[in-house]
Parts: sequence; structure tokens; C-alpha cells
Amino acid sequence: MTNRHALPLYVQISEMLIRDIHAGRLVDGERLPPEREMAEQLSTSVGTLRKALKDLTEKGMLERVQGSGNYVRARRDAPAVYAFFRVELVEGGGLPTAELLSVDRLQKPDGLPSFGTSSVGHRIRRLRRLNGIPAVLEEIWLDGSHADSIAAEDLRESLYLFYREALNLWITRAEDALGMAPVPEWAPTEFGVQPGTNTLQAQRISWGQDGARAEVSLNWINTDVARYVSRLA
Repeated sequence: MTNRHALPLYVQISEMLIRDIHAGRLVDGERLPPEREMAEQLSTSVGTLRKALKDLTEKGMLERVQGSGNYVRARRDAPAVYAFFRVELVEGGGLPTAELLSVDRLQKPDGLPSFGTSSVGHRIRRLRRLNGIPAVLEEIWLDGSHADSIAAEDLRESLYLFYREALNLWITRAEDALGMAPVPEWAPTEFGVQPGTNTLQAQRISWGQDGARAEVSLNWINTDVARYVSRLA
């Protein structure tokens, strides 16, 4: 069944290649395989692959040389849907996808950093996968002032894209703090780490375009399959 909330396939491929370039799995100047071969490797059509490569070219991350091939141009400042997503597979890269577990409007719990102007928030729980492998358990709290309600069927795999398109909220910066924390009891078995087990946790505070804190999230990472990475330019 087609996931209508997923990014278009060519964007997924483009984002996957961007993350592979950032992780060093594809290096500056490297020649990509011929398009038909590459399309077969990715189980997609040549037309879809070419749209992805065109997107990379427009972002300055690919040079297409007529009669020679496609060459990687590594750069850190290229726009990307998952620019703020800091978790990747242990071996590097990996396309993020999300499985929504629940979305509720609730009183903000004690213990979270202060954010927003409302006493309530939208709590979004998700299981994130990288190349289909369960890697991150997320609990996101969006300040209640940004929407009266959020329907599960309206959410996008990229929440920041959903915020921008549906709520006119642009996340302009984020601050992460790393520590150890027990996996919550609501973790699905697919996550691969038992509830109560200590694992790496990233707590994120995100700011909107007005300079105010808009969101706080807790992210439990299965370190057997994934790692948190922050690269300096």
C-alpha cells in the first residue's frame, strides 16, 4: 500500500544520497554508477533516478558531465529535508522514515524544559527507521499554541516539513543534549531495546522563526544499529 504521507520517491533517493555524502560513504569527486545500473540497485526507474540526480545537481551536490557520468560534489550547506536529523546507521547514512505510534493533545508533563506559551502540547510518538531498520524512538512535544488539533492522518514523515506547510512554523535552529535514559514502557517490540534498558537519549529544544521555543523532543537511540552524529564544517 502506498504511504501518502511519505516523501516522493525521487526526494527519498535524493535525501538518501545527501546523507551518504555527508557520512563520507560517497566522497567528493566520486563517479556514481551508470544510471541504469544505479536505478537497478535502488529498485527504481531510470526516470525517477534522474529526477533525484537533477535535484542533487540543483543543490550543488552533483556535477553531471555529458558523456562521462555523474560526479559527487560534497558540500555541507546544501538544503535537505532531514538536515536536522542527526542519527544515522553505524556504518553511516540511512534514509529516515517514520511510523506514527500516537498523537494526543495533553497537559505538558513536569520535567520538560520550558517552551511555548500554552500549558498544553501536542505529544507525537513515533518509531524512526533508517533504511527500514528500527533505530530511534521519538516523543515530540509541540506547543499547543501552534494548532488547536493535529490529526494523525495529516502528519508527514518529516515533521518540520509538516510544521512549515500546515502550521506556518519554520524550525530555524535546534539544540541537542545527550545523556543516558531508560527506554519508556510504551516502546514497541520492533524498537529492539527492552523498556527500562538504559540507552543513549538526545533531548532536543527547537526554535521557530519568531525566536521562541516551539518544540521539545526526547529521542531514544538503539546504539546497536545507529549513532548520533554532529559534523562541523
